[in-house]
Amino acid sequence: MRRLLNGVVVLSLVAGMAKADGVPSEAAAEGTFPEKPFSPYANRNFPERPLWGDTHLHTGLSLDAGAFGNTLLPDTAWAFAKGEKVVSSTGQPVRLARPLDWMVLTDHTDLMGFAPDLQAGKPGVLADPKGLQWYEGYSEGGQAAAEAAFDIIGNFSQMTLPEALLNSYSPGADGFAFTWEHIVMAAERANEPGNFTAFIGFEWTSVPKGFNLHRNVMLRDGPIRALQVVPPVTQPPFGDTNPNSLYEWLEDYQARTGGRAVAFAHNGNLSNGWMFPTEDTYHGGKVDEEYVANRAKWEPHYEVTQIKGDGETHPFLSPDDEFADYENWDVGNLDITELKTEDMLAGEYAREALKRGLMLEEKFGVNPYKFGMGGGTDSHTSLTTAEEDNYFGKSVSAEPSATRVLHPFVESDLGAFEGHTLVASGYTAVWATENTRSAIFDAFKRRETYATTGPRIWLRMFGGWDFNDDDLQTRSIAEAGYTRGVPMGSDLRPQEGDGAPTFLIAAGRDPIGANLDRVQVIKGWLDTDGTLQEKVYDVAWSDDREPDGSGMLPDVGNTVDLETASWQNSIGASELTTVWTDPDFDPAERAFYYVRALEIPTPRWVVYDKVRFGIELPEEAQLTHQERAYSSPIWYTPEG
Repeated sequence: MRRLLNGVVVLSLVAGMAKADGVPSEAAAEGTFPEKPFSPYANRNFPERPLWGDTHLHTGLSLDAGAFGNTLLPDTAWAFAKGEKVVSSTGQPVRLARPLDWMVLTDHTDLMGFAPDLQAGKPGVLADPKGLQWYEGYSEGGQAAAEAAFDIIGNFSQMTLPEALLNSYSPGADGFAFTWEHIVMAAERANEPGNFTAFIGFEWTSVPKGFNLHRNVMLRDGPIRALQVVPPVTQPPFGDTNPNSLYEWLEDYQARTGGRAVAFAHNGNLSNGWMFPTEDTYHGGKVDEEYVANRAKWEPHYEVTQIKGDGETHPFLSPDDEFADYENWDVGNLDITELKTEDMLAGEYAREALKRGLMLEEKFGVNPYKFGMGGGTDSHTSLTTAEEDNYFGKSVSAEPSATRVLHPFVESDLGAFEGHTLVASGYTAVWATENTRSAIFDAFKRRETYATTGPRIWLRMFGGWDFNDDDLQTRSIAEAGYTRGVPMGSDLRPQEGDGAPTFLIAAGRDPIGANLDRVQVIKGWLDTDGTLQEKVYDVAWSDDREPDGSGMLPDVGNTVDLETASWQNSIGASELTTVWTDPDFDPAERAFYYVRALEIPTPRWVVYDKVRFGIELPEEAQLTHQERAYSSPIWYTPEG
């Protein structure tokens, strides 16, 4: 009886399928369906959610991290990024509020692996007089350890490292290859395609005359290709500080292994004006056809914000931008002998670099500064923390304590980077179709990324020629964005008609973060007189505010309680959307556009320290800020 009833049920189901409107029985039987299915999500093939990660983190294998006391190695760094609780080098338990989706571990390649041997007092280190001196200082701790660490870094930047130690920790030495294998295999152990992506990478540590020209390198590949090589260094006779030497290594890596690699320029605000040169010479070379072509090929991404300061723009460079003075570091790096000038700052910040790229493209036909935006922590603690209430510093000496706010990070004759000026930034969001090395790498190559100073703000930007308000009446503006336009990181399609470009923009607050104040479009262009220009447009904002007679939007307000390190989402908006048309468009002028989304004011990490440790903060310490996201730009190039 049961068998008969089951048969009746099956026959009824088949009959129902045959009679369903729009689905003929033949199609149902063969497994084919209409071109436009009932489910609006069935045929989607574009990225649907941002994947969050860090492009810049150091473990105890890095020279400077280990010299300052970091004892945590790659396996611990990967475990922490994936959401596990670990114990820091200072013995404190720590865990992320939310795990990351991916990360690039970027230990310095020069003297890679030396620091753990120094900490352990290995015979090869103690045999050298300098090595013995550094070990004794490290072992004593306190000020002696700090002086030893800075002496190591000073000798590195001046290229006066002891020859015996340099030979033992450079390409060709067994220990160097062993350390590289350690890095590669730790990443492979951590990699979980579809769940968490662990990229093999390193930091190329060029610092001529103390000018920071570092690049982080990310490989698309696994150990089969990565272990066919060792990474490049900058100390002679084993390497060179000229970026062209890095580009040659990248070219050779791809040719030798069949793999893929990209480089990310380090945040430029310690480069003393050299990160984004124009027609002038730079250390070891000149900005010419070869340079612009190589940089355009190998550097599709820029670290616009990180722990050593925010690098979008500066009040000197953008005097009409009321939000330009954000976490700026404008003291020189290491042995610079003059204060920063406006010309020097112009070679350090992202917005000015994007403008310079338009000028160089006009001259050479190639834009070397056509980069996507991203953020990295550059933490030297093995801990990728960018949360204000969970900030673990840049180095072990700046891990949570009652004194870290008052303790200078670096001092020089020109001034100091005081402890309270360190920044908790930042993270990179990637619009990738899946959480794998290949999909995320490919998103970096097409520049479909954006930066935040830490919060997981949701940000979309599309550029086209016919977006309108109807495109906002959906929960997926990406349908229209990808169909009739291009996403962030792209070039606008050829102009359609005589109109100006339109931009489809949406931003949403971090689900556990602060509301949004406003969304802005930043435009830069090369006018017909050959002058570089910029303008900031408020395009969407919260609450019932209206611009004043000069076009300025009133402040959103401030709900921060400094006594409890808290705020209220009683102001601002959970999401902001708009379609914006450029009112100043000239089809004859090269231009770029990117979005900046601002949160309402929230406490900086120093306020959490004040509450938790019961300390007094310096009068000059900044207590609140408006965290933000920066989209990658969209570029317009005149036809012909």
